[in-house]
Amino acid sequence: MTAVFPNRFRQAVPGVLLLIAIALFGTSGAKAQVTPFMQAVAEAASGDADLAAFYRGNGYEPVWTGPGVEDRNRRAALLTALKNAGDHALPVASYDLELLSANLRRISSERELGQVEVAMSRTFLNYARDVQTGILAPRKTDSGIKREAPLRDRQKTLEAFVNSSPAAFLRALPPKAPEYARLMKAKMQLERQLARGGWGPAVPAKALKPGQSGDAVVILRNRMVAMGYMRRSATSTYDAELQKAIQRFQIDNGLDADGIAGAGTMAEINKQIEDRLPSVLVAMERERWMNFPRGKRHIWVNITDFSAAIVDNDRVTFRTRSVVGKNTSDRRTPEFSDMMEHMIINPNWYVPRSIAVKEYLPSMIANPGAASHLQLIDGAGRVVNRGSVDFAQYTPRSFPYDLRQPPSSRNALGLVKFMFPNPYNIYLHDTPAKSLFTREKRDFSHGCVRLNDPFDFAYELLSRQESDPVAFFQTRLKSGANTKVLLKEQVPVHLVYRTAFTSAKGQLSFRRDVYGRDARIFNALLKAGVVLRAVRS
Repeated sequence: MTAVFPNRFRQAVPGVLLLIAIALFGTSGAKAQVTPFMQAVAEAASGDADLAAFYRGNGYEPVWTGPGVEDRNRRAALLTALKNAGDHALPVASYDLELLSANLRRISSERELGQVEVAMSRTFLNYARDVQTGILAPRKTDSGIKREAPLRDRQKTLEAFVNSSPAAFLRALPPKAPEYARLMKAKMQLERQLARGGWGPAVPAKALKPGQSGDAVVILRNRMVAMGYMRRSATSTYDAELQKAIQRFQIDNGLDADGIAGAGTMAEINKQIEDRLPSVLVAMERERWMNFPRGKRHIWVNITDFSAAIVDNDRVTFRTRSVVGKNTSDRRTPEFSDMMEHMIINPNWYVPRSIAVKEYLPSMIANPGAASHLQLIDGAGRVVNRGSVDFAQYTPRSFPYDLRQPPSSRNALGLVKFMFPNPYNIYLHDTPAKSLFTREKRDFSHGCVRLNDPFDFAYELLSRQESDPVAFFQTRLKSGANTKVLLKEQVPVHLVYRTAFTSAKGQLSFRRDVYGRDARIFNALLKAGVVLRAVRS
């Protein structure tokens, strides 16, 4: 028998019931009635547009709380994932696993069943978002992070889950980049080591060097053993074996690898696991923010490592040292991704407006001949004779000219720059200031990224489109002409900030938090409910 909903009935039922009735039966009739379960689901989901749309679409049927095997499998898979959420450095307490389990056990009515049904869907969506694309909003955490987390459609995520194998679907949610799995493994190893007492006491010496002996050397050796850099040994002398271990440690921590435990190296050696784990947790969150295809070939610039690399199919095929933005509010290199479109050989350097009026204009007011290596360019792009300009009449706001340095070996951009047009006016380039690349800490630029080996970088990029990339590049370089070379295949560029990262073999490396960004991210993670933990094997 068909149940008909005349106008007077629609007017009599509450708004939620009316929505259910229309969703289930249309505007003319149906073959079933609205149950307390359905009403509870509709009410509980009404404040969440995605959940409300999902349950309207499935006719307010249960996907978690039904009696069938599929519902039972979904419940079991979700509860298992939530139980293990700490492995992913997620805020376990925010999912209320114990409350959810308790509510499942004490359901005594269809109405309570409907409320728990929606609660499980909401918890699933929260977990799915956290493990897939991150807990935090990148831009809100630090102004230097110019990224948006690649959030997935919540309704489609729930629909896909319902139509998939539950356990397999949940296992597939975290980032698939190999780095994420390696970071997670390293995190769990550190947590187990922390439960065993960490790496032992700090070395009670400001510095140690080969040939020395004594208790401090023994403690240093024991820390190297606990960190996995050498085998156990009974000697109390800073011998060749310990020196090699220190060198490996220095390489993994971005230090000059001289094998001497000087003040800088000792400060890094004496950092405890509690000091290191935050970097790993933040790196995992950053991986979730970048849970999208990075390109079979891409450029990876790690700001904290002062390096730039070309990566092909997850393998580094070229690497060079870099100089990044100075640690001041207006110079820090931002984090973002874009597409490299071309390179310019023999570039002009157009001085950024802020530098032109803050640094050069005052000197030209004092001495019109100052900064003579720079041309004055008017609004029409013409070179203006300096002798005709009274610089003293201008202020930083009224100065009408651009400053340009023509191509030369002394050009601030060197002899080549690599362009991925972006709102931040950031690019990679050569530099005449080669001595800076010998420094251990290399934050000196106005924000752009300088390369130690720009020609080799160009050759590698051109190797995909030129049979003789060296000859192609050098011919244009020697012409002295400003030349734009398009890349036939544009290459994704990722400017990242990783104070913890791994090698392909899983070896964990650390770098200093040069801009303090990771400290801010970690504090935000703590506020969101993430915890440092020790895990017993």
